[in-house]
Amino acid sequence: MKRVLRRAIVVFLGLSACGTLLVLYSTKGERRGGSKLPGSAEGWSTGRDRRPEPAALTGYINLIDRKGLQVHCNSCALVTSSGHLTGSRRGAEIDHAECVIRMNDAPTRGYQEDVGQRTSLRVVAHSSIQQLLQKGGELLNASREPAFIFWGPSSCMRRDGKGRLYNQLQLIHRSVPGLRLHTITRQKMLHFDQLFERETGKDRKMSNSWLSTGWFTMIIALELCDTIDVYGMVPPDLCRDPAHRQVPYHYYEPTGIDECTMYISHELGRKGSHHRFITEKRVFAKWAKKYSIHFHEPEWEPGSEVANRTEAEANQ
Repeated sequence: MKRVLRRAIVVFLGLSACGTLLVLYSTKGERRGGSKLPGSAEGWSTGRDRRPEPAALTGYINLIDRKGLQVHCNSCALVTSSGHLTGSRRGAEIDHAECVIRMNDAPTRGYQEDVGQRTSLRVVAHSSIQQLLQKGGELLNASREPAFIFWGPSSCMRRDGKGRLYNQLQLIHRSVPGLRLHTITRQKMLHFDQLFERETGKDRKMSNSWLSTGWFTMIIALELCDTIDVYGMVPPDLCRDPAHRQVPYHYYEPTGIDECTMYISHELGRKGSHHRFITEKRVFAKWAKKYSIHFHEPEWEPGSEVANRTEAEANQ
């Protein structure tokens, strides 16, 4: 009888220990994963450490092997193309981030002091592929292991010779075989549309809205990064202030159109498709209250944009 009792105690203690380990493992996973807005996976070892290979993110498919994108970064610098970055001297700070995300054909050469020189990921619109090809080696070889995500309508990705973007990506692959070129699946593109409608109450097609590369890039960053520092993105109401500082839409086109002029013209446009830059920034400000998103050049916090701007202007 005593022998049976001892065996029962041993079994009970063993089961208790396993249960404790399961609870601890589950808790650790919950703390690590958190709740991400777009509902994605964790991601990408940058080569700076020896973390296990992460799960592939859904919706981003490698052009060649059709595998998903495997990306995760603890800290990300999301660098916009805004003229607000000119003279900022944020380059070293940007390069210090674990991963640096850039958009379209925004260059670094000649602008390193303000925008940095590293590029981990570049998000490119189908309409910017020609500029990317023209700049060639500077952008395509900007990183030791660059990754690209290209977005565009499904008609551009046809593999029957009629998909313009697909054909151009094939040319890039033949020129630089080592590049990781990814496209966004049709289902994922639909998700971006649905997210716009959910957050704004506007159907993208019915409202003649064309999602900006900034919209895609911010959502992708939320999927890839634990913390995001955004450089050059203004608060949503800045352009309503008549005293706002005028800067070019692109830092690398100093004589180009004024940024706020571009924002307002698109926001008010009704005929044809337009980017809704200001509407998108209102959504980003809302997300920043929930997720680890911080804005620099100009510095602002969601909910206190006007106060921050007024204080900065008083100190000038």
